[in-house]
Amino acid sequence: MSRYFWSWFSNLYSEPAENLDKFIQNNLQPPKKELEKIDERINTICEFLEKQQSPSQVKGIVLCQKQLKQDSFPLQYALELLTVYAWEQGSGEDDFNIDEGILTVLELITKYKELCIYWTVNYDFEDETIRNYLQSQLRKDRPIILDPADPKRNVGGNDPNLWQQLAKEAKTWSTSSAFKKENSSSWKPWDVLPASLYVTQGHMLDKFIYDFLQPEQESLEQIKNVVNTIFKFLTEKCFKDSTMTVKKVVKAGSIAKGTALKSISDPEWNLNPRGSDVDLVVFFNCFQNYNDQIASRATIIKEIQKQLEYCPLKDFEIEFADTKWKNPRVLSFTLKSKLLNRCQEFDLLPAFDALGPQVSKFKPDPETYIKLIESSKCNSGSEFSTCFTELQRDFIRTRTTKLKSLIRLMKHWYKQCHRKLKKKGSLPPKYAVELLTVYAWEQGSGVHDFDTAEGFLTVLKLIMRYKELCIYWTINYDFQNEIIRDFLLSQLTNSRYPLQRNPFFFPDP
Repeated sequence: MSRYFWSWFSNLYSEPAENLDKFIQNNLQPPKKELEKIDERINTICEFLEKQQSPSQVKGIVLCQKQLKQDSFPLQYALELLTVYAWEQGSGEDDFNIDEGILTVLELITKYKELCIYWTVNYDFEDETIRNYLQSQLRKDRPIILDPADPKRNVGGNDPNLWQQLAKEAKTWSTSSAFKKENSSSWKPWDVLPASLYVTQGHMLDKFIYDFLQPEQESLEQIKNVVNTIFKFLTEKCFKDSTMTVKKVVKAGSIAKGTALKSISDPEWNLNPRGSDVDLVVFFNCFQNYNDQIASRATIIKEIQKQLEYCPLKDFEIEFADTKWKNPRVLSFTLKSKLLNRCQEFDLLPAFDALGPQVSKFKPDPETYIKLIESSKCNSGSEFSTCFTELQRDFIRTRTTKLKSLIRLMKHWYKQCHRKLKKKGSLPPKYAVELLTVYAWEQGSGVHDFDTAEGFLTVLKLIMRYKELCIYWTINYDFQNEIIRDFLLSQLTNSRYPLQRNPFFFPDP
């Protein structure tokens, strides 16, 4: 196998990432005379690429992959199709970063044992005979990469030794200095799974969640350690010479709820690990009400960024995300640790402590929501959602483990929908899908050990009936107070059947 990679490694391995486009054009793009000699199989690929309207850079990656072989390399067609699949699932844009594209293909190669890829461009599941045959094909041992022109042909081959050696080379190249940026950080692959949820049978959904969606415990522990480092910085160093003080720092988002996706956050999962966002809500004593939060948050965000720039965290490199907002709600930054060999993205959100010393299992004082209702008359309804982070977190975190796994599955399904439909307009909030999943479980099962396929199907059917949805909870607020009751009734009366913007209506629990 080493002879297949010699020319690839001798030139491409040492090529800087920013020069890859030029390298492809000068060294890999065949002249017109050679193009005339391309065999029938390559013509099939070209026709397929044209049908998919793939941009020139996708074809550039395909040409780059051809350096993995000499004329007789048996997996050439599989790599070409794998490249198309990586682009479709990961980017889909005409002008994408070719370094990220190559890293994605390399990552998929290392996961060859899970590959199950097909297209419905020339055939689909509508005809019963074809459907039954396709389903039988997709149940076979992996890797499976079905020829988009011939469903009988699995171009992934039946020799695992070829893939094993190819995966070894892919791991070697992915750690090359060619994929390092000038600031020492690395290019990141797209978030692409080696198999589609659609081909997963109902009784295999739990395994799909475990294999592809559930984070490793080691990764969660690493995130916890990084969060503790930031917590100490905010509470002990950042405002030590200021009249402002931090009352508390609350970890929020999917990490805190226990519903984080494995995605590309685990070193075991990919070759250039990065984490999904971790939300940290910081409550300050200078915020006396909701309006103070709006008026002062930009100043506080600016001060935190300044302190992080002048007093960097030990053992961490930090990179701040640019913002276009004059009064931003969030400070976004990425931490890279050589000790952890990972990048972790954070969103830091200043907030008013509306709940005070929240006591578990007790409802907040109705006055808290009355003030929220009054403040919301002049502001967006979600403007102050960060103030209730602890309640949102606990509403999900206290649920059964299997329900949180079902939420992971729904979030993954939502991501696939967003990837497919993002050019057709915005989708309902992801949080709404999470709440809908909780509602489906409460009303439909309520037991700890339920059938995942049944739960998944129940949520999908509820989404299909979105025009009838009207869901709320009375865990943290109810109808006893007159002001809150009138507000809730107006919400439940006027927000049904929203046909334009958001096809879900949920008061946040």
